Amino acid sequence: MGSVKDLTILRKPIEEKSGIGYFQFSDRYSVFDWGKMPDEIPNKGASLAIMTAHFFELLKKKGIHSHYLGILSNGETITLNETNKPFNKIKVKILRVVEPKRDEKGYNYSIYEELNKNFLIPLEFIYRNSIPEGSSFWKRYRSGKIKYGTIKTLKPNTLLKEPILDVSTKLEESDRYLSFDEAKNLVHLGSGRINEIKRKLFTVNTLITEEAKRCGITNQDGKLEFGIDDKGSLMVVDALGTLDECRFLFEGFSISKETLRKYYRKTEWFQEVKRAKEKNKRNWKSLVKTSPPPLPKDLKDTVSSIYQSVANLISNKKFFNVPPLKELAKNLSRLI
Repeated sequence: MGSVKDLTILRKPIEEKSGIGYFQFSDRYSVFDWGKMPDEIPNKGASLAIMTAHFFELLKKKGIHSHYLGILSNGETITLNETNKPFNKIKVKILRVVEPKRDEKGYNYSIYEELNKNFLIPLEFIYRNSIPEGSSFWKRYRSGKIKYGTIKTLKPNTLLKEPILDVSTKLEESDRYLSFDEAKNLVHLGSGRINEIKRKLFTVNTLITEEAKRCGITNQDGKLEFGIDDKGSLMVVDALGTLDECRFLFEGFSISKETLRKYYRKTEWFQEVKRAKEKNKRNWKSLVKTSPPPLPKDLKDTVSSIYQSVANLISNKKFFNVPPLKELAKNLSRLI
């Protein structure tokens, strides 16, 4: 079980052949790498599935390879155009997930030297069209740990002329950021492959940004995952273009999962999480004695409706009967 979606395997992947399965998007949510939080957000899972299906089908039209096979409905595989009912399952190709070895020195990725096809790349790739004040980027930038070419000064929420690309680990207990050279060497991708990933990242970012703009939404940043299929080709995997994978703004106000982070940053639980991570990056959870509180009902109901409203807008179909996004965003700004 993942923190927000479950994977059911219909055919296991083997060394030479990818498997088949489906994601079931749940109403669970997760913030700050905690895992499952104490309550659920109604219809969140179906909303994420609709947005993900929309973007995967758009990728297919643009000739971009992915692991998406369709929507799973009553045992049949269909497209988004073939249904007007909410759903929470999408059918996908499954790649091998090869865990790096872990010892007292940290994580060892030498096993990736032997891999050339049918595996998940154990990294998350991030594009940044602007840098929100709450982004983890700022801590690294202001400390001088990272510099981006000719960019001398950056300001929060300013639209960048060119997206900034970032990469982090995915299968470690706590994600850590890498340079692209470090990422390339860590998992033995080669310069050609890492450049191909960068090109895809730019292309998919443009696609998501244009679709969001059609809905009056600003795409600040987002993340993508990639894998190598059983023929050795790069493909987009997991989910994309959702309120969980992207930071979206509507009329200057955050409508993504960042809203949940803002609420929890005000809690004692978050302060304890923060202190624990500073003390022990590997085993920080064991130091946290406070449980995260559930969301207030008004906030949870509004966030639920926002997920549904954005799914309607992105898919250009009315799957859910909820108020307009403008009304919901105004209510959310009052609550936060």
